[in-house]
Amino acid sequence: MERSKALRMPVRQGDGHEPSTDVDLEEKRTFINTIGSIAAVSEVDSTSALCLFRHEDLARTLENARPVDKTALTNILNHIHFMDGSLSVQLRRPEYSESLLIKVRPKPCLGTELTCDFVDQNFTGTDLTKYEFLNLIVDDNPSVIFVPAVLQRVGKNDFSVQLPEESFAVDQRQTKRHLSSGVDAELVKGGRVIKGKLLDFSAKGFRIGLSLMPSSAIYRSHKGILTLLHLRRDGCLLFSGLCSCIRQHESPSFTEIVLTPCDDQAKRSDRKQIRNPAGSIFATPVINFIHPFFGKVVEFDISDISTSGFSVYERLDEGLLIQGMIVPELTIEFAGALKIRCSAQVVYRLEEGDKGVRSGFAILDMDIDSYTRLVHILANSIDPYSRVSNKVDMDALWEFFFDTGFIYPKKYGLIQSQKETFKQTYQRLYNNNPEIARHFVYQKNGRLFAHISMVRAYERAWMIHHHAARSLEGKRAGFAVLKQIVLYLNDMHRLPSTKIDYMMVYFRPENKFPDSVFGGFARSRENVGVCSMDLFCYLPYTAIPLKTSLPNGWRLDECSEMNLWKLNLFYRRCSGGLFMDALGMVQKSHSEKFLEEAYGRLGFLRKWTAYSLEYQGELAAVLIVNQSDFGFNLSELLNGIQVLLINPEHVSWSILSTAIGQLLKEHRMEKVSILFFPSDDVKAKDIPFEKHYQLWIYDARFVDQFVQYMKRKFRIKDW
Repeated sequence: MERSKALRMPVRQGDGHEPSTDVDLEEKRTFINTIGSIAAVSEVDSTSALCLFRHEDLARTLENARPVDKTALTNILNHIHFMDGSLSVQLRRPEYSESLLIKVRPKPCLGTELTCDFVDQNFTGTDLTKYEFLNLIVDDNPSVIFVPAVLQRVGKNDFSVQLPEESFAVDQRQTKRHLSSGVDAELVKGGRVIKGKLLDFSAKGFRIGLSLMPSSAIYRSHKGILTLLHLRRDGCLLFSGLCSCIRQHESPSFTEIVLTPCDDQAKRSDRKQIRNPAGSIFATPVINFIHPFFGKVVEFDISDISTSGFSVYERLDEGLLIQGMIVPELTIEFAGALKIRCSAQVVYRLEEGDKGVRSGFAILDMDIDSYTRLVHILANSIDPYSRVSNKVDMDALWEFFFDTGFIYPKKYGLIQSQKETFKQTYQRLYNNNPEIARHFVYQKNGRLFAHISMVRAYERAWMIHHHAARSLEGKRAGFAVLKQIVLYLNDMHRLPSTKIDYMMVYFRPENKFPDSVFGGFARSRENVGVCSMDLFCYLPYTAIPLKTSLPNGWRLDECSEMNLWKLNLFYRRCSGGLFMDALGMVQKSHSEKFLEEAYGRLGFLRKWTAYSLEYQGELAAVLIVNQSDFGFNLSELLNGIQVLLINPEHVSWSILSTAIGQLLKEHRMEKVSILFFPSDDVKAKDIPFEKHYQLWIYDARFVDQFVQYMKRKFRIKDW
């Protein structure tokens, strides 16, 4: 039997009889899956609610159809009405071979009759007697239900049908296809850009509607070629990647293509050898977000989670998560109480048998407070004694600092005159949890056994300091907090919001532990572009502002751009390390307004200014004046002056002392920390100093190399 006859067999025009049930199945074998056609009523031409029915590619047999009884169908129709949804009517003009789909909205179905309103006002009043009424078609994703209804009445704005006792559901696809709205599509191929709309999507790909197509022959057929696809909503990027065209259909009004993402399009270029461990949380966390393609809230239970990402499972037929899809705003909830917000991207999909499809998300960004809360939860789930930036009993902190010898007598002598100010600073740092500082402790029953912290020293550089420990039941508590801070940094540097490019540490070369950990790593790299060390000479200078003027020919003033350039040249030649990069002197002005404003907003002080010391117009030295709250760093290395000897030929201690004295008017301390560099020139000029400090700096992009070094050096297995 020819196809047109087969399509008409399931339904007869209203004559008071039920649809025929004695038609041979072979005569009824051609049933058409229409989900692609239904969704073609799209934003490409929002004024049109009808489209051609492309049955030639979608034929199905009744033998494969699943019966749907009238009761189940009625519930489905009422749910569509409740959700303000729509369905389609399949019609055919006798003089044409192709059938037509019209989008309609159902009214409540309370019996055996269904009334539907026309969606397109242009179709209102059309004489349906000129058409063959074939089927109602219901998209019950992932199935399509064919309803062989009988047309009863046609009005000006609506029509009514008699529902059959049985309809037929065809399961056309493994994963659901979801309608989309408001998502702009941009196809880039051969230097040409084609704009359109995302019509619908599944886990396997996208269907794009294009209202206009270039006339160039290269665009007349997209099938089988690679195309770069960008999807955006209100300018926000939701997907970007190479796709392959698997189907294309053209009509006079628009062109429709189906694209499937390439397998490797979402692979991340910054894959690391070392990944932070995933935590097993007692209360299963969940994620929820507004789906970027169709605007509804979706929620999934998290299977596993780390600071770099998480994975979830969904049913094989669900298809909500697409490899490469970007979620601009996503919430991770723990026990319905703690909520952490981030942006994320689906980076893989793996079918795992009965479990369904496992989809992995990479965290793209989150603010530093959210990141800290996530690290704290995960660290505590692995080791119950680990704490990250939680509130600390200040009495326990002071007891720990003095008991471990971290505040030794000479250091205490520097701070005892302002101990109340010192206490207030630490009270705000440790209990208000500001974004400029983080601390890590190993704690049992309120007693501290190890501590390390870090502060934002410069705009894009953080400084690790205050590392101390004491024994706890044979555990290496000092290593535990060092491990915490390294793993914290391992993913923190990837997040744009954290603004971290460099980590720095000051340590005494004779202190074996930091020299083995930090110094050993720097020496093992032999690449100052990854990790560098600069040796400074340290002098606690009596803070007496001097009114003595510099001798004739000498001048002290803020660094000009030219002198900053000369400083960079000097440092590259002398060291080649990362100090200038960490300070932000390579590509930026020395005026760090961001740093000053960030601290000031939280009620803290932090700023630095570079001064040039010139002799007869030639740069002789640069003095970098650092200011912070008293005790912010216990050695006051962020509250002193760094002196870099550019041309030490004419520089004497007398000249330097006079220049330093003129810069101390803003320091209100008895002793100010002075650091001189390079150490060889300091010794050659007989400039007084007490001890050495190594300034260790590493590029945070290579933190995984540091983790590998720690694992090998200290045989740490659980990293």
